[in-house]
Formats: sequence, structure tokens, C-alpha cells
Amino acid sequence: MTGFTYAPPAGPIRLLHVDDDLLIVDKPSGLLTVPGRGEDRGDCLIARLRAAFPGILLVHRLDLDTSGVIAFALTPQAQAHLGRQFEARRVSKRYVALVAGQPEGVKGRVDLPLIVDWPNRPRQKVCHETGRPALTDWRVTRRHDGYARMQLKPVTGRSHQLRVHMQALGHPILGDTLYASGAAVEHPRLMLHAETLRLAHPATGAVMSFRALAPF
Repeated sequence: MTGFTYAPPAGPIRLLHVDDDLLIVDKPSGLLTVPGRGEDRGDCLIARLRAAFPGILLVHRLDLDTSGVIAFALTPQAQAHLGRQFEARRVSKRYVALVAGQPEGVKGRVDLPLIVDWPNRPRQKVCHETGRPALTDWRVTRRHDGYARMQLKPVTGRSHQLRVHMQALGHPILGDTLYASGAAVEHPRLMLHAETLRLAHPATGAVMSFRALAPF
């Protein structure tokens, strides 16, 4: 991303849950999940949390501009257990998004394979020949003048999946500087938030749900 200046937000990270094995937090928009390339991109979510949780381990990521619920492991055993859940698609994630225009119908599914757009990294693109399978379920929850509020459920977990799928649907996410254009880009942030996360506790097996309301 040529010319990109990383200016992460200040302030404490909101903790949603913590125990001996599992840490759940509400990630702010504009903060990397893990360090980026370059000395100026070392400030990130996992680095900030490591001060209080030295044994923190990565399980999954949220895009720089996406906010919301994210899980970390606090032991290697918990990391392996959670990783298997994500790989087997046993983790349920639901996002809230504001999209440009008015989608037809109330709900649907986008089934379009994705692959990295190498000349334009970090952009992804739809490719029916070599793309990896990608599925997104969507539902309109509220309609406004010129835009709609949607609930998005990624069945798979490809990079930028929700952003590319909404663009392909003809309704890019507002504030998306990579996939939207025109007036749809003119927003203070990417209007995408991971609102709920449901998984099995890595030690007890109990199914747990976590929620952080969208800030928009």
C-alpha cells in the first residue's frame, strides 16, 4: 500500500472475557492485529495485550480497519484447540456492515471463489479458475436512504472475503478504500464490525458466545 501512513488509535483495549486459557477483546478500527512490515507498524493489538498477558498467542485476525470481537489463546494447548475449531468451521462469526445502495431481497448467499490480486496487493479478487471457495450469508436488517445495514456471516474465512463479496453483490461496504468508489468511500472508517463470536471453550468444551455492539 504505497503512501500508507499507519496511525493506530490510542486508548485502552476493551476486554470482553479472560480466563486461564482464553482472552476475548473488542478490537478498535485502525489497529493492526499483529505487527506489520516496518518499524513504524510494530504497534498492534497483540503487542498491546502482551504487556498484561505475556503468554498470548494468535488464533485468528481481523483486518486493520475492521473492529470487533477477536479471540486469543493463553496456552499452546488452547491455541491448537481453537485453531482446529476454526479449520473445521465450528466457530460462528457474525458481522454488522453498512453497505451502499439497496440489496434486492432480504437475505441470500454469495458463493464466489477468491484469490489474491498479486499486482494490486493486498487486494483480493474473484477468480473461478484458481480461487479458493468462499461463502458468505447475508441478511438486510434495516434500510436507510441510500444505504442498508446488513448482518454478514462468513461460512469460510478468506482474506477480505466480506469486502469483496459485498462489492461483487453490487453493494460495497461504506468506507472501504480498497473496494468501494465515489461517495461510498467518504466515511471516517470502514463500516464493518465483528459483532458476535461463538466457539467452544478450549479447556471445558462449553459453548460460549461473545458480543460487542457495533460503534456505528
